[in-house]
Amino acid sequence: MKKLMIIPMMLLLAGVEAWAQDTIPISFGEAVAIGLEQQMDLKVLENQQQVLRMNSLNARLRQLPSLNINNSFGRQVGQQFQQVEGELIVTNQINNRISSGLNSQVPVFSGFQRVNESRASRYFEEAGEFALGRAQEEVRFTIAQQYLQALLDEQLYTIAKENLQNQKKQLEQIEGFVEAGLRTLSDQYNQQSEVARLETVALNARIQWETDLWTLAETLQLEPNILPKPQAVDLKQSRNEWLGMDLPALYEQALQQRKDFREQQLLEQGNQRLLVAAKGSRYPQLFAFFNYNTFFTSLDERTIRDQLLTVYPQRIFGLNLSIPIFNNFDNKAAITRARANMMNQKLESKALERKISQEVKLALENYKGALQRQASTALQLKAAAQAREAISERFRLGVSNFVDLAQANQQWVTAQSDHVQAQYTLYFQEIILDYAMGSIP
Repeated sequence: MKKLMIIPMMLLLAGVEAWAQDTIPISFGEAVAIGLEQQMDLKVLENQQQVLRMNSLNARLRQLPSLNINNSFGRQVGQQFQQVEGELIVTNQINNRISSGLNSQVPVFSGFQRVNESRASRYFEEAGEFALGRAQEEVRFTIAQQYLQALLDEQLYTIAKENLQNQKKQLEQIEGFVEAGLRTLSDQYNQQSEVARLETVALNARIQWETDLWTLAETLQLEPNILPKPQAVDLKQSRNEWLGMDLPALYEQALQQRKDFREQQLLEQGNQRLLVAAKGSRYPQLFAFFNYNTFFTSLDERTIRDQLLTVYPQRIFGLNLSIPIFNNFDNKAAITRARANMMNQKLESKALERKISQEVKLALENYKGALQRQASTALQLKAAAQAREAISERFRLGVSNFVDLAQANQQWVTAQSDHVQAQYTLYFQEIILDYAMGSIP
């Protein structure tokens, strides 16, 4: 018996010690702001979005002429070949060389590859923006879930603690009745057992509450040994605008508002453009070019300026036409990959469309069920409170037994818990419906 009593005491001390942490009051809006700033996944998406933005700019600029300047400096030691008056003279000496050139290439026709690649990159950039927006909504949804769960478990812990205190007072009354000879010792022992059980219930509720706070702290990336203390939300605020719309209208609006669906549509359009660009590789490629080259050599006695600017400059310009005939099926392989990517993207878009339909329907039904559950639990709580009050009075007068009293109290506590859970469930079901509709605040 001593060992059995020591174990709950150790758990209680461990819970009290673990609770000795710094807490910071935090509202739901503050929690969302912190989560959006600290979430690593969002930072990764933001970095990826910078890459997509630069890829889009690069694809657009690739349609413009390219321009490069080349310079080289070198020394050649050994045999030097010179052509003088029709003769090739070979000497053994040191030759310092400086060469410079300017090269430019202008795309004239490339099978519309660059145009379609540019459009595809814009679709991908815009899709990345929608992906980032949906990720932010997911962070808000996750924080809302954890935030409300912490508040709910705090309420359940409060109910368990209040019930424990009430049962302790009830135990004191029963002990008085036993001393006065109005009740038997069995009622006192039963009540002692009930109080011990409720102490464990309260302890478990406290541990669960603390666990939820640690989970929220991890999501918010708070400093070590810092726990958030969520502030209460107004559970009476109810947004019923979705109830006035039928399911097809909700579904159509969700398709228009869901950022992940818009992302999939843009990815599909981008892959279609990449397929057209890949097909363009089967057409001839025409480029205009201009090259300007010059050099200086120490074997020539004229000045560097004269050699570079007057004697040795060369200007070459023209057109370069490339006609694909056989390239080991490289073009066909690229077209096949692009077509497969486009078809896979279409499948993903269809799958997401079906998923959105299911999510909207399920969220709406659960929201309606949460409304009914809240109304039912309110009646349940009112009836359980009246029954508990009546049976408590009958027990005090000696008409009812301990079993009736314990059952009435248990029903009252259960009704309290059910009603609180129904309130938070309704509030969260509204958020789930907003999330399914793509309009989570």
